[in-house]
Amino acid sequence: MTLYVSDLDGTLLNPQAELSAFTRAGLVRLLDEGLSFTVASARHVSSIARILGNLPLRLPVISANGAYISEMSSGQHELVHAMDPALAQAIFALMRRRGFMPFAATYGPRGDRLFWQSVHNEAQLDFVEQRQHNGDPRLRHTDNIGAELVDPVVTMILIEREAPMRALMAEIQALAGDAIDIHLADDLYRPGWPWLTLHDRRATKDQAIKTLAQRYSLHEREIVVFGDQVNDITMLRAAHRGIAVENAIAEVKQEAHAVIGPHHEDSVLRFIETDWRRSR
Repeated sequence: MTLYVSDLDGTLLNPQAELSAFTRAGLVRLLDEGLSFTVASARHVSSIARILGNLPLRLPVISANGAYISEMSSGQHELVHAMDPALAQAIFALMRRRGFMPFAATYGPRGDRLFWQSVHNEAQLDFVEQRQHNGDPRLRHTDNIGAELVDPVVTMILIEREAPMRALMAEIQALAGDAIDIHLADDLYRPGWPWLTLHDRRATKDQAIKTLAQRYSLHEREIVVFGDQVNDITMLRAAHRGIAVENAIAEVKQEAHAVIGPHHEDSVLRFIETDWRRSR
């Protein structure tokens, strides 16, 4: 038997960041027949639930690049991996000294929060406006993000041009060492404005998949994963079979056991249906 885990944006979703009617219908049919399937995304569980809607997942979803394992319909977290507040405050101070203003997602007694203080380019404005439009329950404006970092920080996100962020990335790595996991990747929906994302070192998709498989007695199953971006590389390496979509970046294709069609052709669903039926 097989456990299938797919990334969302650029992989399972179409270019409009939607689950196509064809893929939705196919997954509903296969899940009803007993398919073991879930998703692992950089998105928060509230965003995943908005997109996947009533998809009848029996397994929890992996969100925030592995920081959360959560029940999709309720949004309740089974596991949270977050940065120590002191480390997050030191990274934030470094960013501010260099003139950058990040977004910060925290988890604590008040639940999930996503703080923003000010926006300084069109991509940052789009980040806030999209979440306002979608009714993201975490979103909070604050006059001082630094003062909000008393709770463990799940994610810090910076959206700027690539060159200055690469220099900042090196400084953050020198400061934090292996205590964090850090990615720099282009925004699929707004090219030219990449995201620098920081998580606790335990918050990776491969570690979350391993934990989920152990918790749900799926650890002896073959694990097949699908991805397209740099934050998918660790899970492709750790899986029995790592599958890249045709539109994936070159680094992902190099790590993949196979490359299938692009995300706009429902390629993940088509692969799963053929592969799962063959294995049965």
